[in-house]
Amino acid sequence: MVFEKCREILHKECEVVRRIASLQNLVHEAVLNRDWSGFEANFSKLNEIGEEFTALEHERERIFSSIQVKSDASANFYTFTAKLPPDQRGELTEIYRNLKMETLKVRIMGETIMSVIIGARATAAGFFELAFPDRKNKIYTPYGMPVSHDMRSMVLNRSF
Repeated sequence: MVFEKCREILHKECEVVRRIASLQNLVHEAVLNRDWSGFEANFSKLNEIGEEFTALEHERERIFSSIQVKSDASANFYTFTAKLPPDQRGELTEIYRNLKMETLKVRIMGETIMSVIIGARATAAGFFELAFPDRKNKIYTPYGMPVSHDMRSMVLNRSF
């Protein structure tokens, strides 16, 4: 019973991670193509899927923590699988390893996207610093709090 539930959750998590990876590819393409509306739409979908993954993760941790062990999730998993017959243990550990590998790929892709976005922001900030030297990198809210440049509210004349 517990084995089937755990296998089901791990398969669901793998599927969610694959969906996240495909959406991340769309986000990356949107950033490279400067399709900001597509970026925001896909990014909001990523947040929704992330919440789904978090719920599955909590369910999996609940199953593993039903066995009284340390608080380390991987220790709980391997302690849990150590009590299973060899064929079930092999099946679950393979799914778990695949899940960890897919998660690592998603994390690396996310870091790549963030580095592209950070580079684009730095380029835009450099442009604004050169184009508008009187601003000196300081913009304030109506309440006097400093904020960074918001490219969405900037309107430029096309001729200098």
